[in-house]
Amino acid sequence: MSEYWIISVPGEKTAQQAWDRLNKATSGQGGNNVLSHNYKFHIPELKVGTLDSLIGLSNDLGKIDTFAETVCKKVANYMGDVLEDQRDRLSSLLKAGDMTLTNYLHHFQWNLAKYPVKQSLGNLCDIISKSLTQVDGDLRTKSQSYNNIKTNLQNMERKATGSLLMRNLGQVVKREDFVLDSEYLQTLLVAVPLHLADEWEKKYETLTEFVVPKSARLIYQDEEYGLWGVTIFKKVLEEFKYNCNRNKYFVRDFEYKEQDVHSDKDQINKLMSEKKRILGPLLRWLKVSFSEVFIAWVHIKALLVFVESVLRYGLPVNFQAAVLQPQKKQQKRLRDTLNTLYCNLDSTGLTVTEEDSMPGLSLGMQEYFPYVFFRMVLEFEHQ
Repeated sequence: MSEYWIISVPGEKTAQQAWDRLNKATSGQGGNNVLSHNYKFHIPELKVGTLDSLIGLSNDLGKIDTFAETVCKKVANYMGDVLEDQRDRLSSLLKAGDMTLTNYLHHFQWNLAKYPVKQSLGNLCDIISKSLTQVDGDLRTKSQSYNNIKTNLQNMERKATGSLLMRNLGQVVKREDFVLDSEYLQTLLVAVPLHLADEWEKKYETLTEFVVPKSARLIYQDEEYGLWGVTIFKKVLEEFKYNCNRNKYFVRDFEYKEQDVHSDKDQINKLMSEKKRILGPLLRWLKVSFSEVFIAWVHIKALLVFVESVLRYGLPVNFQAAVLQPQKKQQKRLRDTLNTLYCNLDSTGLTVTEEDSMPGLSLGMQEYFPYVFFRMVLEFEHQ
């Protein structure tokens, strides 16, 4: 899990001065301890609009931010599910374009082609929201299709490899194991617990009349049961089954049909081929879609920072946005340092610490601090 803090502070005389001051206090410059690694978060000049529109957008963006994170996690988690025993490849597939997620955040550049800055903030918000909704819907459709094939295959394989009480016996028997096309005789398949095998061999001929002597033959066995074939006269079928049940021998309902045996094998092969055919394109779509959603999510963060910064610091637009990656076990010291550094910005008296943080004190933000603050946690990166 990687945690990032995306913040913005007033630009002072210039944005660069604000950047230098932040770095000096937190990144080890001037002899101070390294509390975080800092990277400029480049946000272009966007259309500000009216105060009312900014307040409304702040609420909308907060919801889209949550939705974007949810879709990111959905795509990443499903990619992990699809990879199955190759799940260790997941982190190498979760990228933003050709960049790792970390590098993309460190070197974020607004996508001017996809999100033109001449568009209003509301239009940019709609563009991103629609793209997220499209991926979420497509994921639902594609995952349902693949899951149906996967489930059907698992069910077929379970029937082919499970306990002799449940599995498809067509995979273990042969034509010569049966008396076929007889008017009077019928071969039954009986699952006998291994610890009762000797008793079965001594007793089966006496379970009812009209059992063909010495007809019992062990066809197959697993860790718990042996599958025996035994030939009886059809007229004593129900009585024989009843007495088997009393002795904890389990008669399987099975009628040998050559076409059914081949049909089951063909169905498994067909499902395996279909799963392989879909897997490649599905993984490629998941990789591309994750990249698209993650990039959209970071752009939503940028819009949140921009809108909140204008609401906080006013016009003309002059602020420095930054991505901070807190050092291990340094979050509290970093928070205290930032609160001290920018305490002059707090005119509300609402500044809180990590210990007594109060959710919802600022539009769209989890905590209130004298500077604009948003948290971004990449917890799907190493799942």
